[in-house]
Amino acid sequence: MPIPEPTPGLVISYSYLWHNQHRAGAEEGRKARPCAIVVAAADADGDCQVYVVPITHSQPDDPHAVALPANVKRRLGLDDEPSWIITAELNRFVWPGYDLRPVSRNQPDCFAWGFLPVDIFAAVKRGIVAHQKDRSLRQTPRE
Repeated sequence: MPIPEPTPGLVISYSYLWHNQHRAGAEEGRKARPCAIVVAAADADGDCQVYVVPITHSQPDDPHAVALPANVKRRLGLDDEPSWIITAELNRFVWPGYDLRPVSRNQPDCFAWGFLPVDIFAAVKRGIVAHQKDRSLRQTPRE
């Protein structure tokens, strides 16, 4: 299966670099995790800039984080543990970049689980906008 088109709402496997790790000097994410593409757009050089939000098992203190319902996780093929989409921070990179990862060792040519439902993706966007408004949104560029 080829690398998918970077489409908003697509959940990909990506080595996400947390903003606090980046500020501490880290240049690489510690592990691949599900991340949702929020924006994919061509820049002035014609490169596709992609912004992703991470999905985590750690319950966040962010009031705008979006809980992933169990039925959505099952449909995507993710595990059964509770998970949240963090809307307070983003990674930005040129697609497909070096940090896109296969979803599993058994599927080395598969890089995405599928799409978030429209209502979940809308909640993610609202959370990001809320963080933009109060200037608490953190962006980590990945070069």
